[in-house]
Amino acid sequence: MTEVLRVTGVKKSFGGNAVLQGIDLAVKEHEVVVLIGASGSGKSTLLKTINLLEQVDDGQIFLLDTDITDPRVSQDKIRARIGVVFQHYNLFPHMSVLQNVTLALHSVHGIEKREAERRGRKLLERIGLAEKAGEYPDRLSGGQQQRVAIVRAIASNPELLLLDEITSALDPQLVGEVLDLVRELKSQGITIVMATHEMGFARQVADRIVYLKDGKVVEQGPPEQLFDNPQHPATREFLVRIHHA
Repeated sequence: MTEVLRVTGVKKSFGGNAVLQGIDLAVKEHEVVVLIGASGSGKSTLLKTINLLEQVDDGQIFLLDTDITDPRVSQDKIRARIGVVFQHYNLFPHMSVLQNVTLALHSVHGIEKREAERRGRKLLERIGLAEKAGEYPDRLSGGQQQRVAIVRAIASNPELLLLDEITSALDPQLVGEVLDLVRELKSQGITIVMATHEMGFARQVADRIVYLKDGKVVEQGPPEQLFDNPQHPATREFLVRIHHA
């Protein structure tokens, strides 16, 4: 199966603090890889290096056959191939829902405005928000805003979708509707790398769980193996702590 993402020996420090200490990770097409670990373990920084929001100090990141850490590569062109959703929805408040969804289709990918709107409406219909197309983000619930942010990220059919703690800013009763959408994306075969604190959801949706600690990959494997029979003492300790939190 095609390898969509390969991270090799990636290091990143802020000041004297080493946040990523030689990360190796490969993600195949249609695979859902979930990053888990305590706050400060490097999950978000890793996702930011993949999306070129942070420059690596050492190592390489490949998106398909492109070395995206090569300084000669156009960062804008790489970002156009990757969909990203962060924990805060980052919708443009002065634009309608439909305008938010279609902005990149029209301005980045050069799709004619009418066709972009047709695609946008179709996507909104699929997530049950067609009637909100003309509304502004502040008229939506947090869960609705996050679903719009996800739809915006997948509208251009990205090669890779990055999701960074997309439920952490939501009220508990709104978490389910966002996670249902991620389940649907998985069923469509979208390649996803996501960081989450939702362990039950990670178990359901992941093909592979990657446990990070202190900027290193400690252990990885299928959910049933990593959650039910972790091999590394640090993984066991983390899961016990999460379970009793």
